[in-house]
Amino acid sequence: MTERLLEINGINPVVFSGAKNENINFLKQHFPKLKIIFRGNQLKIFGDPEIMDEFEQKFELILQHIQKYDRLDQDTIEQILTTSQREYRDFVNDDEVIVHGIGGVLIKPKTPNQRKIMVSARKNDMIFLVGPAGTGKTFVSVALAVRALKNKEVKRIILTRPAVEAGENLGFLPGDLKEKLDPYLQPLYDALRTMIPHERLESYLEKGTIQIAPLAFMRGRTLDNAFVILDEAQNTTHNQMKMFLTRMGKNAKFIITGDPGQIDLPRKQVSGLKEALGILKPV
Repeated sequence: MTERLLEINGINPVVFSGAKNENINFLKQHFPKLKIIFRGNQLKIFGDPEIMDEFEQKFELILQHIQKYDRLDQDTIEQILTTSQREYRDFVNDDEVIVHGIGGVLIKPKTPNQRKIMVSARKNDMIFLVGPAGTGKTFVSVALAVRALKNKEVKRIILTRPAVEAGENLGFLPGDLKEKLDPYLQPLYDALRTMIPHERLESYLEKGTIQIAPLAFMRGRTLDNAFVILDEAQNTTHNQMKMFLTRMGKNAKFIITGDPGQIDLPRKQVSGLKEALGILKPV
């Protein structure tokens, strides 16, 4: 068995190792044939030379990432481990990449308007995305939320939309709250599943790191340190939109998406989205 010593210089070793050595343990899971020992600012590895060569290449990329961003999480490590050196450098050097999805797929804006969404989201805490179906409003919004969560800019993601078809009176449907809402929230789940591994997504949902709830359940809450997306906002009423917009707390980012051409409200009911756009247009 060959031994190799790797030095961790120019960065904080604690950032590399993670809380309670979680990053080291993550590396051990991906390199089960290597024996890895971490002490101080040194990493000792034992094993087959070819596997150690691969590990050392990934190790250098991890150090470069920490030197550039001064942070490291398991999502980043997974991205480095599952892509080639060239692909990863393209990823970190591409300012348009929003987040990396399942299998290392790079999720980035595909149209000029989607690029505008990225720029606007950086500059503003609340943005309205209005446009026809299929333009990527929801998908890009969810990608921005996932990036903010991974970068620890927020502590949770909250996704909501009005369940107009059920009149938001979901009690007669079988199952718990999540099961009642699932049919109306599938577009949000579909987007999340392309960006977060299944087990981690289930953990986030269970712990409340990602919350998916009907709009009616937002009442009385103040949403701090959260990235909140209101989808299908054209189906909100005046009172619902007013209630939602006043939920914003400290360090929160709100994205409201909708298509005024697809309103499912009763004919005499005015869309809260249309009202909000008219009132806030001069702002």
